[in-house]
Amino acid sequence: MRRFEFNGLIGMLVLALLARGVTRLAAQEQPSLTLTVEDNSGAAVQGATVTDAGERVLGETNAEGQLTVACPAPCRLRIDAEGFAEKTVEVSAAATVRLEPANATEEVTVTAYRAPLSELDSPVTTRLLTPETLSTTASVTLDGQLRQLPGVELFRRSSSLVANPTSQGISLRALGSTSASRTLVTEDDMPLNDPVGGWIHWEEQPGLAIHSIELVRGGASDLYGSSAIGGVVNVALDRPTSSLGELMTSYGGEATYDDSLLLQTKQGPWGVLAAGGTLGTDGYIQEAPSQRGPVDIASNVHSQNGLLLAEHDRGPLRLFVRGSGFNEARGNGTSYQTNGTRLWRYALGGDWQAPRAAALAVRFYGAAEHYRQTFSSISNLPDFGDSSCSYRCGEIPTKFSLIPDNELGAVAHWSQPLGAGLLLLFGADTHDVRVWDREQTFSTNAITNLHDHQRDSAPYAEAMWVRGGWTLIGSAREDWFQNYDGQELSFIGTGWVLSSTQPAQWDQRVFDPRMGLTRRLGGHWALNATGFRAFRAPTPNELYRSTQVGNQLTVPSSNLLSERATGWETGVASEWKWGTVRTSYFLTQVNRPITAVTINPASSPILLKRENLGQIESRGVAIDYELAPRRWMSFDGGYQYAHATVTNAGTTPYLGNWIPEVARNMATGNLRVFRSEVGTLSLQSRLSGRQYDDAANQYLLHGFFRLDAYGSHDFGKWLQVFAAGENLFDRDIEVAKTPTTTLATPRVARFGLLVRFGEGGK
Repeated sequence: MRRFEFNGLIGMLVLALLARGVTRLAAQEQPSLTLTVEDNSGAAVQGATVTDAGERVLGETNAEGQLTVACPAPCRLRIDAEGFAEKTVEVSAAATVRLEPANATEEVTVTAYRAPLSELDSPVTTRLLTPETLSTTASVTLDGQLRQLPGVELFRRSSSLVANPTSQGISLRALGSTSASRTLVTEDDMPLNDPVGGWIHWEEQPGLAIHSIELVRGGASDLYGSSAIGGVVNVALDRPTSSLGELMTSYGGEATYDDSLLLQTKQGPWGVLAAGGTLGTDGYIQEAPSQRGPVDIASNVHSQNGLLLAEHDRGPLRLFVRGSGFNEARGNGTSYQTNGTRLWRYALGGDWQAPRAAALAVRFYGAAEHYRQTFSSISNLPDFGDSSCSYRCGEIPTKFSLIPDNELGAVAHWSQPLGAGLLLLFGADTHDVRVWDREQTFSTNAITNLHDHQRDSAPYAEAMWVRGGWTLIGSAREDWFQNYDGQELSFIGTGWVLSSTQPAQWDQRVFDPRMGLTRRLGGHWALNATGFRAFRAPTPNELYRSTQVGNQLTVPSSNLLSERATGWETGVASEWKWGTVRTSYFLTQVNRPITAVTINPASSPILLKRENLGQIESRGVAIDYELAPRRWMSFDGGYQYAHATVTNAGTTPYLGNWIPEVARNMATGNLRVFRSEVGTLSLQSRLSGRQYDDAANQYLLHGFFRLDAYGSHDFGKWLQVFAAGENLFDRDIEVAKTPTTTLATPRVARFGLLVRFGEGGK
């Protein structure tokens, strides 16, 4: 079956090449479109040179800034004009293109600092996954697309299609994670980390509604608060710009499907965007073939998502309201180990471009979630009279957990330029979470009901000063984090009574500053340095809930303290017409890191407990590059070496051990080529060194190399056919040892269609 899928992928790519002849015949009647080129003020730009994807000059704009060209849609064009930065666009109908002055930067970073910065001016390493990058990646999940960037990893190596949610915490800068993330994921200033456990719901957003993803590495608690120790990932959604629709559907190995629909319309100042989809797989048995037993079945997920956005955008004021829904059901590898999530989010707010280049942003948001999970113990004893079985013969259900939670928050920030070189920003936010954990333990028939309340409120400020080739940025935040109103009840006899132990009540004030400095050297080079303090508060899941992955059961500790990080980074950045290269040396020390410590390795399930270690440290070097040696070719990726160890083990014997789930060597390389007459072909490669699956460093996971591929061809402006293959060499990639070895996704192929209708594509 796998050989059939692989051969099918190759056949699909060959068909795309054969379609070149069909496209050439169609080119005899190429449609024409009119391009209008303007500057920032809306004035026509005369004499702008327009070039197609094959570097063929199509002409120059006239006095009205217009040029009519013959080009099959979607048509990729490059516009060059003296005094302006060149710009590449993809159009399907008449369009207006605005050029930036040559000394302005087209792309800015919004996650590194709340005030936008260019690549060379940013003191920290930032990366952007563009719409083109996201749409030409083999993976159907957001975490798979993020793994194109070096140093990005989940708590474990598995895909979110088959991973238990408690192993979907994201890790940056080789800091690792537990079930919770040491990296904050946001969407329009609002956190996407699960309020119960800190993990990420990677299938939550409809694929067609995601415009781009921005990533910054390094602590950012000075502006974003808890969880931003390793960095910030911002998911940018599409906004309505015209009346159009897109329908994407694909199907592939392991019965993997991805169906998504996007509709949008723009009428004057009013815009509406609606998107929804289904994503899932029947999955595969994750246990290594030599270690499987009768209890093991395929891990899988089946999910649905939806999004609705309405906005009014006129003049300096934009108002919006947005709602989304997400539902998923997961099988975690046995009959009893399952979980499900139902999540609703809503948000409203506005953006005001005030006089004198000032700006105000206000957001109010909330969420309601229901999470359920069942736990079991795996038995090696013969089951149902089968005396031939000796390993993983059956399972005994141990516990059921139901967790509803509510989330409310607000954020507002104001930026004000003072003169030509100084920008000030002031803001405040609050984030409130209420969690109820209802659990039943089957062995004792004990029933408990726990309530927890967490709130994080803070003001923050940022100042950016630019003079000559210098950029100096300072920011700070004062958090007031509270964990209170906790109460645990046990059902005894016919009623509820207070449990013998009650949740701890505490609050803390945390001050997190950051300072960054950049020095430009000419127009292509820059030196940069930054230092920071950051923190992460323990989640309700870490404080009060047990979690299980495979045959490992991790119990909570209500006495956990928040993690505190101190770090710095320095490096060199270079930006040229053909691309950017950035190198950096980083060091981050995390005091009181929350770690799962093995308590009883002989029990079933194996028993672990969350505890604060003394200190972990991650230091190393990183290289990031984004190159475009030809108009039709781009190459990006990077390399990270990280020496991540325990530097203070407290009462444990872990001193000098590697941080779990962190490889010392990691590299990625992604190649994309595009020819309008042929289509798009992209390759994504990932190399990872060995790492350990536990804090005791007893379970070694070997290194791996993985290659994915994606190919597509457009038949006119309305239809695109594509194929994708993951793990093309069918490598056995070790994900975890719990202690049973589990493996990552085997080789799979996927085929699909993208249909566009309306005024044009994105």
